[in-house]
Amino acid sequence: MKESVGTSTFMYPCPLVAVGTYDAAGKPNVMTVAWTGVVNGNPACISVSVRKETYSYQALMTRKAFTVNIPSQDLLKEIDYIGKTSGRDTDKFAATGLTPVRSTLVDAPYIEEFPVNIECQVIRVDDLGLHTMFIGEIKDVKVRSDCLDESHMPVTEKIKPVAFLPGDGHYYALGKRLEV
Repeated sequence: MKESVGTSTFMYPCPLVAVGTYDAAGKPNVMTVAWTGVVNGNPACISVSVRKETYSYQALMTRKAFTVNIPSQDLLKEIDYIGKTSGRDTDKFAATGLTPVRSTLVDAPYIEEFPVNIECQVIRVDDLGLHTMFIGEIKDVKVRSDCLDESHMPVTEKIKPVAFLPGDGHYYALGKRLEV
């Protein structure tokens, strides 16, 4: 038997990423986003959805660029801090000790310490109500060399990404690889 839990954002799990932008003064900023995903294959595109009240919203609207940075489980304290602090009040890079790197492809910083960085140019903006979805065309994906296999493909077990469950507000490790 199943029970209805009503209308909810009950898509489990959500990947936890950090979205990098530059504010109006050119200061690097980063926010956590769990509402993200692949939206197209050719051109390769991903989306991030943010509320208009966030500090990063205006940067996304004006700079038309962002990075999606995938943290490892080793950086859970930093990603948690990023998610609980506003860039309006705090320099999150200085507070966490993380390093912003200026992308040469898009007008947004990526995070040196995170194992995966995806550089995106905004190609579409959709106001969905509470959230605005920014669709970014992927211009490059950078993966730390120790997280690649011998054929230069990313290895999930080496990246150690983090998932977020909006229902309980906790972080989870990606499980082991399953064989069919």
